[in-house]
Amino acid sequence: MSGQAAISDHGIIGDLRSCALVATDGTIDWFCPQRFDGPSVFGRLLDEDAGHWGIEIVGGHSRTHQFYLPDSAVLVTRFMCPAGVAEVHDFFPLLQAHDPDHRQRLVRRIRSVRGEVTIRTVLQARPDYGRERPSPQRTDAGVLLVDGDVRLGITATHDLEVVDGGVAAEVTLDHGQEARFTLHVLEAGDDLPEESDLEHAFEETTRFWRSWLDRSLYRGRWREMVQRSAITLKLLTHEPTGAVVAAPTTSLPEEVGGERNWDYRYVWVRDAAFTIYALLRLGFTDEAASFMRWLSERMGDDTTSEGGSDGSGLGPLRNLYDLDGNVPGTEHELDHLRGHADSRPVRVGNAAAEQLQLDIYGEVIDSVYLYNKYGPGISVDAWRDMTRIVDWVAEHWEREDAGMWEIRDDPRPHTTSRLMCWVAIERMIRMARQRGLPGDLSAWGRVRDAIQRHVVEDCWNDELGSFVQHAGGDTVDAGLLLMPLVKFLAPNDPRFLSTLEALEDRLVADSLVFRYDLGRAPDGLDGVEGTFSICSFWYVEALTRAGRLEDARLALEKMFTYANHLGLYAEQVGLTGDQLGNFPQAFTHLSLISAAINLDRALG
Repeated sequence: MSGQAAISDHGIIGDLRSCALVATDGTIDWFCPQRFDGPSVFGRLLDEDAGHWGIEIVGGHSRTHQFYLPDSAVLVTRFMCPAGVAEVHDFFPLLQAHDPDHRQRLVRRIRSVRGEVTIRTVLQARPDYGRERPSPQRTDAGVLLVDGDVRLGITATHDLEVVDGGVAAEVTLDHGQEARFTLHVLEAGDDLPEESDLEHAFEETTRFWRSWLDRSLYRGRWREMVQRSAITLKLLTHEPTGAVVAAPTTSLPEEVGGERNWDYRYVWVRDAAFTIYALLRLGFTDEAASFMRWLSERMGDDTTSEGGSDGSGLGPLRNLYDLDGNVPGTEHELDHLRGHADSRPVRVGNAAAEQLQLDIYGEVIDSVYLYNKYGPGISVDAWRDMTRIVDWVAEHWEREDAGMWEIRDDPRPHTTSRLMCWVAIERMIRMARQRGLPGDLSAWGRVRDAIQRHVVEDCWNDELGSFVQHAGGDTVDAGLLLMPLVKFLAPNDPRFLSTLEALEDRLVADSLVFRYDLGRAPDGLDGVEGTFSICSFWYVEALTRAGRLEDARLALEKMFTYANHLGLYAEQVGLTGDQLGNFPQAFTHLSLISAAINLDRALG
């Protein structure tokens, strides 16, 4: 129970409010109680002294194996040792959707499946990102861990001992015997409950996940990978609000030892919109409806619009919000944490909330368009808010911005930002015509056409034979792969095919795709980064739409080999094939779903 596991050596469990990461050695080394963006109590992922909940076989074990119970988010870690085989079942009980009586509990069910095995478990809670050390308090029901706003409790079927400020137990289990441990997240003043019927909770939780997955419409060739991605996206949704976080972690490095470490535990409007697109394609309309309610509140709030109360000039929407729809607090560093693999700084908050990123309007309005097409339709109030937003886009599309990759350098006239502004206006015109909704279609049409001419003429480089990262530039950007995906160009348009060749020449490395060339297009940060996995799946989809089906299938199968042992992906893939960046990443899993669905359809 020592050392720090690699980013990819984890599985995720959760209760649609927060989640925990379980390493292949059985240690829970990341958990933020109550909500995704709260302070961690288990933070070994970022510092070995920041808290964990470990399990070890007394006398040692030879190896472990980790898998999910089929069609569920119940994680099994199997220990193979000389005396026998033991399993740990980790899960958060989920008894029903939108349960008004939901209580957050993290359950660890340990059982011997062969032989007699002695197991020791040690829980060291370190609230507030490892800065606090609560004193365990024994009660009749178990042990309480109270520190400031954090109130946790542990119950078990076996005796608990307080050791070195933590809680431990050692049990010997014969074949078929089991021990159960539950970490309760308590409200202020709550007493620790008696041990409940965990067998019932286990059965209801597996039933919850299987019945949810039964709603999927996907029956294609890559069902296992698509279903695991769908469950992962569901785990990143915040059921009480409908929000979707980009990832459940902060500051996992894009370069080991480098500074590209960011807090992704927020709702990126871009990521969430793409996530809803992926879930809609699979038939999960309830999640789309919940997010649309969350989004409608943001669109109806003019306090962040130009001329609004904050006076920021950043437009009617921010790039990212917290779960409740507020702009996150100031980005700051946690200097007391060493960082994953000594990669500092560890950051909380994200300064990208203060950037102008014009592409978000295309992604948002495209997701609303799809929801309007496949769901029950949008309300009159929502349309009025969207009209106000698209009028702002029509007036401001020519501004320079940070772009979809959130560069921390001077703003630029990014091609993808122009492209997605075109999408925003084009989808609004479509919706207005389909449903007879009011809007100045003539004015919108003129701006849409002006953007199209600008991109085709000013964002094209004759010498390179390609569209480029920004107007007047000579570098390419993987975001250009979106052109046929958003129907800006036909996939067989000579200009796109030539752009695809340029991207393959400059950014593609054996199916893996870089976002941009840091040597030619610096982004204001030191160091390097890996290939961006969402771009790799966009590449698969672009090949599919261009009719290069065998190339697309090979690229997709290669991408599957970069998943971890559970089918999970981080944000990036490093030079050695290691996962880099926050984990698991919604962006990656939603693009996998889209690429698989479109390639399946093309293959017939």
